[in-house]
Amino acid sequence: FLGGGAFFFHLQHPKSYLSDTNKNLVELYETVKNNVEDLIKALRKHKNEHDYFYEIRAQKPAELSPVERAARFIYLNKTCFNGLYRENSKGEFNVPFGKYKNPAICDEEGLRSASLALKSAKISHGEFHSVLSKAKTTDFIYFDPPYQPLSKTSSFTSYTANGFGENEQRDLADTFRELADRGCFVMLSNSDTPLIRELYKDYSIYEIQASRAINSNAAGRGKITELLVVNYYWATKKKG
Repeated sequence: FLGGGAFFFHLQHPKSYLSDTNKNLVELYETVKNNVEDLIKALRKHKNEHDYFYEIRAQKPAELSPVERAARFIYLNKTCFNGLYRENSKGEFNVPFGKYKNPAICDEEGLRSASLALKSAKISHGEFHSVLSKAKTTDFIYFDPPYQPLSKTSSFTSYTANGFGENEQRDLADTFRELADRGCFVMLSNSDTPLIRELYKDYSIYEIQASRAINSNAAGRGKITELLVVNYYWATKKKG
């Protein structure tokens, strides 16, 4: 899972394979990589206005060009509520307007830097299983899946129309295990739940304090414990 790509942009390894289950996100990264100047021009046209937001959200992506779709993706993400990405069962983006005063809709410098970093990366659309067809001994693989919900009321699995539930979490753990047995260096981040601790109990589990701005309960915002799982030695104090 590629998500925001923070791990990749930090490392910027010259030989990287990036993939995600979200076709729109994959197309966005391909556009940033190959057509960033046209993307910037398209983004300059967008406005941070309530009615305009819903007009753009209601567009049919299939009727737009790849550059227009990429600009729409960034625009909606920058101006929607808390920068949340969520799709309904039809695969339609359905997050409401965010009411930001001055969101960075078109970060020209950031987009150009991202385009340069992506030049040597191979980007593809696919499920997490796809890594098994190319991962070799000593390769490093990082998984950042939709997190296991902390409770039934906090359930969020709508990153794509297909969702990502407990069965997918178990399948991902099996993939993690197969890669580890193959001699790969594997890292995974997820929420701190009994299921995740059980699935990865044979590996090193580290507790990480991460900030969260999205929660229906205000008390649940701020710092929250997440888990980082690795199958190799990491020189830091282990917890859990």
